[in-house]
Amino acid sequence: MKLISWNVNGLRACLGKGFLEFFQGENADFFCLQETKCQAGQVELDLPGYHQFWNYAEKKGYSGTAIFAKEEPLSVAYGVGVPELDTEGRLITLEYPGYYVVTCYTPNAQEGLKRIDHRMAWEDAFRAWLTGLDAKKPVLICGDLNVARTDIDLKNPGPNRGNAGFSDQEKGKIEELLSCGFTDSFRHLYPDVTGAYSWWSYRFNARKNNAGWRIDYWLVSDRVKEQIQEAAIRSEVFGSDHCPVELDILL
Repeated sequence: MKLISWNVNGLRACLGKGFLEFFQGENADFFCLQETKCQAGQVELDLPGYHQFWNYAEKKGYSGTAIFAKEEPLSVAYGVGVPELDTEGRLITLEYPGYYVVTCYTPNAQEGLKRIDHRMAWEDAFRAWLTGLDAKKPVLICGDLNVARTDIDLKNPGPNRGNAGFSDQEKGKIEELLSCGFTDSFRHLYPDVTGAYSWWSYRFNARKNNAGWRIDYWLVSDRVKEQIQEAAIRSEVFGSDHCPVELDILL
C-alpha cells in the first residue's frame, strides 16, 4: 500500500505548479493534503477512481485538509472531537476494516510562541484521539506536525532552539505521542540520516542550500512498524515550500 502526504501551502496555487501531474504519476492508494487554504466549491478536482474527503477551516484561505482515497472507508470523522479545536479543518480520519488513516495539520505555535497554549491543547486532544483509535486497530498518521524532533531534523538547530517548531514544549509532545505506541516511520528505517528535510523557508535560498526542517511525518502504530517497506522524503518534488512524504507499508 502506497500513501503520500503533502502540505501544499494552498492547493489552488499548487495546481498551477504541477500538482495534478504529480498526483496522476504516483497512483497512490491514499493522497493526504494539509494547508489546502480553500473553502467548499473553490476547487473542483476530477480524480477518477478516488473518493474525496475535505475538512475546511471556518476562516477563509486558511488551514484545511483533504484525503483522496481509492477505497471507500467504513466511516469518516472530522476533527479531534473538541469543538473549540475543530474550527480550522485540521484533521480527517478514515476508518477501514483493518486500520485507520489520519491526516493532520498541527497548529503553528507562531513567532514568540504566542500560540503555544493552543498548540499544547491541540497536542493533548490529538494524542487522546489517536490512542483511542489505536486501541481498536492500527493507525497510519500523516501530516505537517510542525515540529522537528531532534537536532538532525533541521539544518540549524542552535539558533532555532526554543523557536516555534523546535521548542522544548513541542518536542516533548511529539515524544509523548510516540511513547504511547507510535513509530516515526522515517527514523525507524533511517535513524541516523542527516540532511533529510521536508520544509524550506522561501527566504535566503533555503531550498537551494537545503537549509530545511523535517516537520512532515508518517507515524504508524508500533505493532505494524515492521511492515513498513519504505518511508521516503520526496524532496525532488516542487510546488510548495514543503515536499511530499511517502509511506509504503504491507497491511
